[in-house]
Amino acid sequence: MYSTSLRTRQLNNTCVSPMDMEFFLHYSLIPSIFIILVLSFLQRQKHCRQRDDASHLLGKHFGIILPLDFVGMFNNRWSYGMAFGATANKVMFLFSEGYQPLQAPKWAQAMVLLVGGLEVGLSYFPFFACLSSESRLVSAILGFSYSLIWFSVTILHITQCPHGQFIGRYESIVFYWPSLLCLTFLLGRFLYMFIKSLRVHLGWELPTEEKPFLEAHQAEHVKLLLRKPPLQERTKSWFQTRIYEWDPCFQFPSRMIGTTVLAFICLYLFIVIEFCVFTHVREELDLFEGKLDSHIGPPNDTGILTPVILQVKELISVAKGVWVVTILPASLTCVNYLFHILACYRKHIKRLWSGNKHFLPVTLRSLSSSESVVAIARYSGWQIAYILWGYLIIHVMQSLCGMMLMYSLVLPITHSRGLEVLQGLGIGILTITIIVGIMILQVWIAASFFLQPKMTSTDKQKPLALNNRKAFHNFNYFLFFYNVLLGLGACLSRLLTSCILGTWLIARIDRTIMQKGYERADMGFSTWIGMLYVDHYHTNPVLVSFCHILITGHRERKLQRVIKCWYLNQSAGPRVSARSKTRWLLLQTLINNPSLVQLRKAQGRGSRACAQMPWPSSES
Repeated sequence: MYSTSLRTRQLNNTCVSPMDMEFFLHYSLIPSIFIILVLSFLQRQKHCRQRDDASHLLGKHFGIILPLDFVGMFNNRWSYGMAFGATANKVMFLFSEGYQPLQAPKWAQAMVLLVGGLEVGLSYFPFFACLSSESRLVSAILGFSYSLIWFSVTILHITQCPHGQFIGRYESIVFYWPSLLCLTFLLGRFLYMFIKSLRVHLGWELPTEEKPFLEAHQAEHVKLLLRKPPLQERTKSWFQTRIYEWDPCFQFPSRMIGTTVLAFICLYLFIVIEFCVFTHVREELDLFEGKLDSHIGPPNDTGILTPVILQVKELISVAKGVWVVTILPASLTCVNYLFHILACYRKHIKRLWSGNKHFLPVTLRSLSSSESVVAIARYSGWQIAYILWGYLIIHVMQSLCGMMLMYSLVLPITHSRGLEVLQGLGIGILTITIIVGIMILQVWIAASFFLQPKMTSTDKQKPLALNNRKAFHNFNYFLFFYNVLLGLGACLSRLLTSCILGTWLIARIDRTIMQKGYERADMGFSTWIGMLYVDHYHTNPVLVSFCHILITGHRERKLQRVIKCWYLNQSAGPRVSARSKTRWLLLQTLINNPSLVQLRKAQGRGSRACAQMPWPSSES
């Protein structure tokens, strides 16, 4: 196996791809900027302020292009998710700090990484801009062309050097097939946009409506709140009760879908990179074991180094096997976390919609507005970083647990020491059983002898009222010294449990691992809460429905006013002055409301005359 990998490595050392992906990233800025300028020129400015003569020549062109609405976007969610997925390889380069477009001293590495992130964002900006642009026909052509360029360059890079130095054959395919899949999806999406826009442009199909202010699922949520709850709830299946229940009145925003898709692809790439590093380390360990074999004497040698060398070789072999075996459970744990985070997002945001904030820590119930706005900008990147680092930490923890299991149970049995293992295991279980039994016995004695009887037969437990106080004080005194030793074990158990739960939940950004009162120190959890607040204030279905009613009513009143003015202007009757209209409306109002006459100030002869007139009742 080592010779095969060596031949593959030598084969790839002679392979030089004419298409370097890093250099292409630099050159891709040229078409990217061109597409941005074209779409900005076609983007109409809705609110044009008074400008000088030079900028007035541009008219209403060169509006601001939105790559993605990170708050209230619910359509084209999977298209945006695939656009995020196409950036996965470059995101991994940024995560490993391997992509540095500029050479700078170490103290300026943060600025270099910022410049690299901006360059990657500008290079992939056309994918998002073409999906969100209002000029559907032009954006479909530009988006299809740009996606085809990236797809062709990636295919060319794979065909030139398909093999690698670590995995071996087809290493480039292993790394780039997720990006190719996302680019293929985008090609199909832009082609569909082009065909549909062309049919609309030719008049073969009616144009679709613009993005509605009130989404359909938000309207259904409000309707559900206004309905009477059913008298008998429908039965749920095991999957709906234990795992997930689909809600037709709820949709995840495009930000959450895009973050989840990108997190899945980045997790896959991280596992592949980790396996490549493990392969390299395993080869170095094989060389080290070969050197150790040269120091081992004949079988009958009773030297000092021979047992140590054998134990080191056994440790290396066990570590390699445990690390490979724990890749699958660590991966499944992080995949489960990604789905669970989506379920927790829906649960938390629906609680906020109903006005329930009791599930939030007290220290995080009053985040500032600026912190919440920054939180929604941080969330996507931090979620991916938490998943990747969480996978590595969980993998290390599971490997340590596997090593403990191997050395405490498996290896002693393979070395014919099974009886000793069973004896030690039995003693340990018996000791723990006795300790737990004494703790249970203390609770039973307290409930039986040191509490007063129940006040009524319907009480579930005895009241917290002491009985037999002298015996109780003697009980406390004699168990004081034993509880000191028992508390030492409980303290160590608390520390061990905190370490295990902390490392196990490190990838969960939706759950804090800090103690109560210190939740604000968990920056990831604070980001999660701030993101929830922004979504709650901007996508609450009740609030959006109320604003939709106000906007719709304003538009209807404005339309009626325009129609009424048009009708008055088009009428062929004699023109009446505005002052006469006002007086006529005043007279009509006073006739219908006679009580207002006494409240008016008499100014002028006409007003006093009107005040002295015998007004009819409102019924007449």
